[in-house]
Amino acid sequence: MRYYVTADIHGFFDEFKTALAEKGFFADTEPHKLVICGDIFDRGSQALELQNFILDLLDKDEVILIRGNHEDLALELLNRWQRGSYLQYHHYTNGTIDTVCQLTGSTPKDLSCTPDEVGRSFLKNPYIQKVIPSMLDYYETPNYIFVHGWIPCTVISSESNMNEYVFIENWRAENEQAWDRARWINGMAAAHGGVVEKGKTIVCGHWHCSFGHANYEGKGGEFDNDPDFSPYFGDGIIALDACTAVSKRVNCIIIED
Repeated sequence: MRYYVTADIHGFFDEFKTALAEKGFFADTEPHKLVICGDIFDRGSQALELQNFILDLLDKDEVILIRGNHEDLALELLNRWQRGSYLQYHHYTNGTIDTVCQLTGSTPKDLSCTPDEVGRSFLKNPYIQKVIPSMLDYYETPNYIFVHGWIPCTVISSESNMNEYVFIENWRAENEQAWDRARWINGMAAAHGGVVEKGKTIVCGHWHCSFGHANYEGKGGEFDNDPDFSPYFGDGIIALDACTAVSKRVNCIIIED
């Protein structure tokens, strides 16, 4: 099977389509699927167009969706909303509120004046009813594992800010809370910390690729000094987050497996 793999589109539909077209996705007449490693919305302004595209692929069984931390933020927002407390600072800074407005056709004023109406509309939206429920914690092929942040592992923080990562043998069977935490892990740091799956390559998103290029290859900086946002390839890892809000591009790779 041929897989077109991307991550962290964050509502930038034009950049996403450009990446797919450059790789030949739309012209491919052979069996293939698109894999999106989480974080579909938030930050970009084309949530509706992107959602319609993904819904069409879901109907045709041509897409595999991996759940990201921004999907978790959307559900957290909805849960808080239903308890009467939804205007959290991190939902603004991460773009969750903006996505709610785009997908429901609401305005910031509506959020203040008619919050219950907006909340009910968001609850009924296909993002909540169809897209997120179709998402997986991970998807595995003979040679690859697709996740958002990383596979569940034990993260030990230190005063030097150099985290220690400890492999969990039976990570596939970890509970919901472990997967919630794993979606926030910097996969490049975890891989270099020794948490990899023997005989497999883990493909992830979540953390800007320039981190790996800057810290492990000495290529530019993370956000200045000519940062490199192209896919990062390391031992047991391929990272794909292009930090589209900054780079104005979406990474896409082709995997045959």
